[in-house]
Amino acid sequence: MQSNIGLILEEKAADIGNFIVGRLLPFRQKRAVGPFVFIDHMKPTCLKDYQNIDIPPHPHIGLSTLTYLLEGSIFHRDSMGIAIEIKAGEVNWMTAGKGVVHSERTPEYLRKADKFLHGFQIWIGLPKELEQCEPSFHHIDKEAIPVWEEDGIEYKLIAGEIDGKKSPVPVHSPLFFLEIKTNDQKKINIGSKLFGEVGMYVLDGTVKIEGNDYGTSQLLVAKNASLCEFETNGITTLYLFGGEPFTEERFIYWNFVNSDKNMIEQAKNNWKNQNLDAFPKIPGDDEEFVPLPELRTQSQ
Repeated sequence: MQSNIGLILEEKAADIGNFIVGRLLPFRQKRAVGPFVFIDHMKPTCLKDYQNIDIPPHPHIGLSTLTYLLEGSIFHRDSMGIAIEIKAGEVNWMTAGKGVVHSERTPEYLRKADKFLHGFQIWIGLPKELEQCEPSFHHIDKEAIPVWEEDGIEYKLIAGEIDGKKSPVPVHSPLFFLEIKTNDQKKINIGSKLFGEVGMYVLDGTVKIEGNDYGTSQLLVAKNASLCEFETNGITTLYLFGGEPFTEERFIYWNFVNSDKNMIEQAKNNWKNQNLDAFPKIPGDDEEFVPLPELRTQSQ
């Protein structure tokens, strides 16, 4: 029988300061899964009382960012004037559109205490007609996210829509970001509920697919979402994500995503020159910023 697994990609480690993240997307072999163009797994990390998350103001265009924490807390500020703490189980959804600036830091009340951090940072491309929309921000409480159980299998729909259930995260294209947990060996056939492209990331435990076992630090990409079936081998947490891909390629340079390279070049110049019309300062966090790095575009 021909395998439904199109790619098996090993998570790449990236150092972003006081902790290591595992980069799941993009890879040279696979730039996107549906509209998902970038996924960082912030691995479980214990930060000491002298260690804090301090990601200074930096810009985005042409995408929505999704932050989902499993442990810990981050304080978000942006150029729209939003200032809010995100805690475990909650979602921050920021649509950059034509341009936004934000920072992410350890909340003040935790800066002198030991703390844990674990979660996901995700970028989702915008449909071409929305790439120049006005920026917006939404915070979704833990209790608002759909959670259900079927046959001893726990599901949580963090974003998107699947099988008649819908997350309150205001996504801009057909997609899904689904958490699945089992405590026992379970066979799961979910292909009929999925659409577009689908990726799987096993956070804890292992899964068996077509007679082979796959565990943590691997991203699996299915050839055909409708054939997605697998078996968990006990206590397992995994994520399925994907949706309808865009017809146009998405280019990435640093924090900028767009279907038009000219828009990325314009954003680079605006940020390098600190054009406040394009990228306003963040109220309450305007003393520093991340300079534009010299990078090759990831799409080349």
